Amino acid sequence: MTARTSAPPLARLVTEVLAPWVLVLSLPLLVAWRATRSLPETLLWGAVVGLTGSVIPMAVIVRGARRGRWEGHHVTNREGRLVPLLVCVASLGLGIAALTFGGAPRAMVALALSMFLSLLICLAVTFGLPVNGGRGWKVSVHSAVAAGAVAVLTITYGPWVLLAAPLVALVAWSRVALGDHTKAQVVVGAVLGAVIGGLAFSILSS
Repeated sequence: MTARTSAPPLARLVTEVLAPWVLVLSLPLLVAWRATRSLPETLLWGAVVGLTGSVIPMAVIVRGARRGRWEGHHVTNREGRLVPLLVCVASLGLGIAALTFGGAPRAMVALALSMFLSLLICLAVTFGLPVNGGRGWKVSVHSAVAAGAVAVLTITYGPWVLLAAPLVALVAWSRVALGDHTKAQVVVGAVLGAVIGGLAFSILSS
């Protein structure tokens, strides 16, 4: 019996409900609302980031998973992550261009850029750094996105958002319980997401 099949049902639920694509759809709307206080603008700019940062990459990932190019829609095998991560980078790059030339609020451009930078760091650690016998390291994107989202919302709405921090720990636990990551990989992912994503957003949005 594998770790995934024997894992608690809660682990599978958390992994799906708080998956990166779900958070990347909802986070831009919350940031856009704070920046604009306008429903049409919130939907517009939130849709740009959500589409290029979540919907398009996820469509490619699901299609590839169905064709057997990588393991599942969470891409659990490290070797299969290169194409999905590159697609995310390219798609989000188009989103950043659309936000910039479309006159989006500074906070939205900062959000997209912080996500872009976090993706590049995860890509570099996974495939570029000589760790794990020179084969790279499978950083937990789930943990990175969850921690980055809490960091960004804390900067945007205030310290009370830190009450949601236990959700990051819950996401990290779910990834380990499913056997998709080690404890070190989820911790590093969370630190990268919070520090890189949060710091970049703070600097670029100020």
